[in-house]
Amino acid sequence: MNVTRRHFMGGVAGLATYGAFGGGQVFAAAQKPSSPLTITIVDVAGNLALTQGAFDAYAAAKPDFVSRFAYTKAPSPELPAKIQAQQAAKRVDLDLVLTGTDALSAGLGLGLWVDLKPHMSELPKLEDILLPQALKMQGLAKDQGIIVTYYPSGPLIEYMPDAVKTVPTTTQELLDWAKANPNKFIYARPANSGPGRTFLMGLPYLLGDKDPMDPEKGWDKTWEYLAELGKNIEYYPTGTTPTMKELGEGTRSMIASTTGWDINPRALGIVPKEAKVATLKGFHWVTDAHYMCVPKGVSDEKLAVLLDVMNFVLEPKQQAIAYDQGYFYPGPAVKDVPISMAPQASQDCIKEFGRPEYADWIANNPLELPLEPQQMVKAFNIWDQKIGAAKG
Repeated sequence: MNVTRRHFMGGVAGLATYGAFGGGQVFAAAQKPSSPLTITIVDVAGNLALTQGAFDAYAAAKPDFVSRFAYTKAPSPELPAKIQAQQAAKRVDLDLVLTGTDALSAGLGLGLWVDLKPHMSELPKLEDILLPQALKMQGLAKDQGIIVTYYPSGPLIEYMPDAVKTVPTTTQELLDWAKANPNKFIYARPANSGPGRTFLMGLPYLLGDKDPMDPEKGWDKTWEYLAELGKNIEYYPTGTTPTMKELGEGTRSMIASTTGWDINPRALGIVPKEAKVATLKGFHWVTDAHYMCVPKGVSDEKLAVLLDVMNFVLEPKQQAIAYDQGYFYPGPAVKDVPISMAPQASQDCIKEFGRPEYADWIANNPLELPLEPQQMVKAFNIWDQKIGAAKG
């Protein structure tokens, strides 16, 4: 979680009836543990801002299963090595990982996650409850994670209208603007930034590259463009938060953004309310999601409870908490969770800081999956070597 985020803890929309989904599915109660468990959750995606209310609601509803959830946070790039070390020592003390596609992908490549395929019958039928694009995002997890939140993401450009008089409408105009306004555009390192990686993965569509799903052989135009753009970028922050702070302070005039990173920092006063967003010609959404993954080495007793927890947080009333203050707007991964189900504070926030154009943009622009895990790791590595290294 970044400092631009805060937990929304108030107004939990009531406890959902355990195991009951709109599709009529009802699941048998999980095996109760011998004694209530402490479950350690590590968040490397800022996801607790969207879901901690649901986890806390589970602990309140089932004290015989969970005595408490212990929450911790870590930078996404550092997590895989930490889990590897724990697994090598046969002392895994992280029970559930909340991650974006970045650490999900790294963990898949390293074989860190429990294969949940044998346990799918203990979970809701995902094809019945998930939003169509969220179901596609679930496929990226290869049954080694369960989607918990979803949003269309970006890439968007966010700017201060008093500083950007002529807003770029194409990638060439963005490049020309950056050249005319050196060091006034910025985006963060893709391996640790949702807007950074969405900008990276959206460019092949905007530029008409040969194969948007192959960063190694199909992104010639993208790598050339990023190298040229980088000549007028001062540095690449290690996360999204500095880009928002610098936009708010006036150090930068334009940044890469997403729906959630547009709404939430304005709601929290990090970025002025009057900041605007735009898309570039040829825009495709590159969707994003957060996942629940279980590291190998977690006990069978804990795994049974974690599956029960996953059922609970996928219930519509718990999913409605994910609207939060717009951080992952909209947020819910399951169907039929309108903003009217969200806590009142979330409804008020979206009414004030949301943008009416988002509904039209989501409905009328293509929705693309991000890269497959192996390709995403390749893209991050190539960016680090070709683009990031140029700034030290």
